[in-house]
Amino acid sequence: MSIVIDKEALKQKYREERDKRLRPDGNAQYIRIENQLSHYLDDPYVPVKQREPKKDHVTVAFIGGGYAGLVTGARLVEQGVTDVRILEKGGDFGGTWYWNRYPGAMCDTASFVYMPLLEETGHMPSEKYAHAPEILEHCQRIGNKYNLYDNALFHTQVKELFWDEAESLWHIRTDRGDDFTAQFVGMGTGPLHVPKLPGVPGIEDFKGHSFHTSRWDYDYTGGDERGAPLEKLADKRVALIGTGATAVQCIPALAESCKEFFICQRTPSSVDVRANKPTDPEWFKEIATPGWQQRWLENFTQNQTGGMADEDLVQDGWTDLSRRIRSKIAALPPEDQGNPLKMLAAYEDSDFEKMEEIRHRIDETVQDKETAEKLKAWYRQLCKRPCFHDEYLLAFNQPSTRLVDTDGKGVERITEKGVVVGGVEYEVDCIIYGTGFEVGTKLADRAGFDVVGRDGIKLSEYWENGMRTKHGINIHNFPNAFMVQPTQGANLISNIPHNIIESGMTIAMMVKHALDNGCKTIEVSKEAEDAWVDLLMTGPGMMLGSPDCTPGYYNNEGAPIPDSAKYNVGYPAGATAYFKYIKEWRETGDFEGIEFA
Repeated sequence: MSIVIDKEALKQKYREERDKRLRPDGNAQYIRIENQLSHYLDDPYVPVKQREPKKDHVTVAFIGGGYAGLVTGARLVEQGVTDVRILEKGGDFGGTWYWNRYPGAMCDTASFVYMPLLEETGHMPSEKYAHAPEILEHCQRIGNKYNLYDNALFHTQVKELFWDEAESLWHIRTDRGDDFTAQFVGMGTGPLHVPKLPGVPGIEDFKGHSFHTSRWDYDYTGGDERGAPLEKLADKRVALIGTGATAVQCIPALAESCKEFFICQRTPSSVDVRANKPTDPEWFKEIATPGWQQRWLENFTQNQTGGMADEDLVQDGWTDLSRRIRSKIAALPPEDQGNPLKMLAAYEDSDFEKMEEIRHRIDETVQDKETAEKLKAWYRQLCKRPCFHDEYLLAFNQPSTRLVDTDGKGVERITEKGVVVGGVEYEVDCIIYGTGFEVGTKLADRAGFDVVGRDGIKLSEYWENGMRTKHGINIHNFPNAFMVQPTQGANLISNIPHNIIESGMTIAMMVKHALDNGCKTIEVSKEAEDAWVDLLMTGPGMMLGSPDCTPGYYNNEGAPIPDSAKYNVGYPAGATAYFKYIKEWRETGDFEGIEFA
């Protein structure tokens, strides 16, 4: 498709659309559910089982039963460390995938690189993009294979975590009365587990039914997470607030089911082709040779982050933009191929072309031209979380479905009977909040506890002026404590599990080394931590998009970025280089910068 782009006009359009959505309150525009609508947090999936509080000791306690806890637990077991206790506030393993059971939920990155430990468990993903039930089952598969259920505590939230210097142990206290100790603690609480609601006036006044997508009420809607029709909505008028990644996935099922369906949109999502398809077992046999998933992980990372890989094994939307950029740069005259300004221009041209294609796809798919125009995303593809879906746009052709565009302002208010947009009240029986999870709020607030290290120092205090770690894993003044998350490591946001896999192996090998050598503590030295942070600061800095990016959680909702956030970066040489570095670092057995005592 030949596309002619007026770049200056496009940039101006982007700025105009951004300015409509700028708000002075940033993240404060959302409300804490636990403060005002705590019943939204009830677990609709698994009943809470009564149990006696734990008053014992374990070798490793890990907070968070999602991928981070499962992969780290698995790697510990592989190293011979079997006394592992995972604490999880949900009723089973899965983390985000325990809570997200809304219709149509699936992964946005190809299953073959998104679902960890496929080779170890012998599982073949049924689709290129697996749906939520399969991902949850895979989490349970990992838990069963590595016997992580034996010592796990579900429906349990940590309330206190503090270091006992005299005993060289961590104390853990929970909301279930547990008060036990652990030699080592890991934390993998992740960013996507605290649901948020929009601070819309009147949100508590609505007299109809309502729920958040992470607590989907199938008793009300009918159907189930495996795709059964939502038959109980046939006589219902439903409003969905939010058009982000969650909404993109659940809208098709709602559009087919509701008597009337109102989709309240503040900012359109960028929705590209997904091209999902079943996995061919014969093809999978050919690719699933020893070491296959690690090869795929490395290939995806190399392609998606701009490396010059010989092939693209995954071939999805994430790697598409990188392929385009490389092609543009390769077409530059030889003297310009190392010029940063020329390379930036090539990146910009590739992005403009991709977004024009995405907008053109809307015109080709959505029948109503006014609706099509309002569905177009006027920003760069990586300004907000890119979405990929094959049925989303078709949903707007359903006669029962209406896009209620707020022109960037959001829902005006909520009444006893429905939602108000632009002075018009839309009466509905049910409001569904597809407004996602808290991102960018304080870690201790999201986790529900602060970490208290040596000499009573709190992690929130230690990080008051910015995050400080080595590898994003070890923290000075917090011995025997490990974090599993991407920041200050590879910082690979497009496929978080790759970060988790490398961190989990690194932690397991450190713990194994300590136990084998009779060491009580593992701690990064102050000098090593400072050196790592100094190294990070030599990189390009935060990559939060251009000034014309529309507000979202990628850029602090358009509010000024605090100075402390400058440390929320990754390895200067990039994700591929980091993964190579961290593998070599741990396999030497020296664990440079870490003190074992």
